[in-house]
Amino acid sequence: MTKRKLFIKCPNCKTTHFINFYKKNKYVCPDCDYHFSLKPQERIKFLTEGAKFKEKFNNIETIDPLSFEGYSEKLKKAKKNSKNHSAVTVGTTQIGKHKVVLVVLDTQFMMGSMGAVVGEKVTRAIELSLKMKIPLIIVSASGGARMQEGVISLMQMAKTSAALKKLDEAGVLFLSVLTHPTTGGVSASFAFLGDIILAEPAALIGFAGPRVIKQTIGKDLPEGFQYSEFLLEHGMIDAIVPRNELKRKIENILDMHLFEKVEPVEMQKDKAEQIKQKHDIKETLQLARNQERPKALDFIENVFSDFIELHGDRGYKDDKSLIGGIARLNHVPVTVIGQQKGKKTKENVYRNFGMAHPEGYRKALRLMKQAEKYGRAVINFIDTPGAYPGIGAEERGQAEAIAVNLREMAGLKVPIISIIIGEGGSGGALGIGVANKIYMLENAIFSVISPEGCASILWKDAKKAEAAAKNLKITAFNLKKLGLIDTIIPEHDEGLHKDPEHTINYLREQIYSDMTNLLQKSRDEIRDQRYNKYRKIEFYKEKKKKGIFGL
Repeated sequence: MTKRKLFIKCPNCKTTHFINFYKKNKYVCPDCDYHFSLKPQERIKFLTEGAKFKEKFNNIETIDPLSFEGYSEKLKKAKKNSKNHSAVTVGTTQIGKHKVVLVVLDTQFMMGSMGAVVGEKVTRAIELSLKMKIPLIIVSASGGARMQEGVISLMQMAKTSAALKKLDEAGVLFLSVLTHPTTGGVSASFAFLGDIILAEPAALIGFAGPRVIKQTIGKDLPEGFQYSEFLLEHGMIDAIVPRNELKRKIENILDMHLFEKVEPVEMQKDKAEQIKQKHDIKETLQLARNQERPKALDFIENVFSDFIELHGDRGYKDDKSLIGGIARLNHVPVTVIGQQKGKKTKENVYRNFGMAHPEGYRKALRLMKQAEKYGRAVINFIDTPGAYPGIGAEERGQAEAIAVNLREMAGLKVPIISIIIGEGGSGGALGIGVANKIYMLENAIFSVISPEGCASILWKDAKKAEAAAKNLKITAFNLKKLGLIDTIIPEHDEGLHKDPEHTINYLREQIYSDMTNLLQKSRDEIRDQRYNKYRKIEFYKEKKKKGIFGL
């Protein structure tokens, strides 16, 4: 008679607990937060919380296509240990109120490696999601491509990725969840192609494993290399989510991708305040740069609800000076992006004083493209002295990143509203500023260069910044008169920091009114309105040609 296992020892901190305690805690160590590997059945149970799971494609079995030495015996052992025919389980189920296709890989079956059957079942799952027009969720846990199936295994990377291209073009949500480990051919195909990519804490994630890398290059690897936290810092994933919070996080994300037609709402005429200029240029500059002035996150957290921050440019880093994610404006899902300064010195250093690197602009564009895919309006909060002018930023293509944003924002087929809440500095501001509607807070500034920079260049004297600011016409009132912005948002007489609530409430109504009216237009009309807005910026004198036929 086999003894029933009563205890489990944590492989990380070596503490021991009752197995039933671990089950209740979803197999997460209470002492060190270590996340144990899960069987597909356990993973499905935790994510669905009792909802029916209808398994699909369970009649497909793994074979030995190359007659690889010893493979048949390993397959028999894998089937016995995992009680599965392959390293993946596919089915339809419910998460919250959302019907989804759920795919879970199994590390107990040859480390979840991808052979022909895994590739086929994942591809069929993608095609099922496409056919049913319901979200796809893949929980990855894999050592990579299966060597015993040679190039047959390798081709599954292309096969699954090709299917995901069709899903992407159809605008169906794909949510990828990375668990320990996710490496090799799985990470280099479907696992990293999610619209949104979540990871469990301390999961090993990468292409080549640490041992292979160290053996190849002969160098020690950085501490924490290739783990979830490393990937978040380097811009490769959207968020790290502990297992106890994963189901709720996925449900919230799915909720954000439900979109109903909205009716147009007009701003109440009695609330459309007639704002008069109260401050001279010196006072305006001081108020725009006031350390106590609310920052982008303050607006995001108070104008919107249910904000879910998403991270990374998928290429280099997560830029802390530029934040973004999805939220609700009233009941309507939107994408929100903001240049974030700090209020204290330590926070300002962390946020790089609101000066984005190229990866910040690339993160913003990634989120805007995602918004276009799902029909969400984009709301941008501008507050920067300018794009970061450092060596690294230039090496990684600061000018190119801003230029691409300007081009791509011009063509987006969803409403864009950009609000200058503090400083709007040069191309760094415009990098998220191309919009259908541009607002400026009453005491914000928007300029081609800082007043100090202008004075230094033109007059070799930075002390003449006030005169430069006056000449540059950088206030909201100047720019509204020139027709370069659409709306001025009122502030308290002594500045925004004295009474932000009134401004926030006014701004919420103004955004909602403009957004709902823009959403009545077709996607092409939204894009064309934005193009025409910029095309009509004409400040020049043009002489009429004389002579016959204008020659």
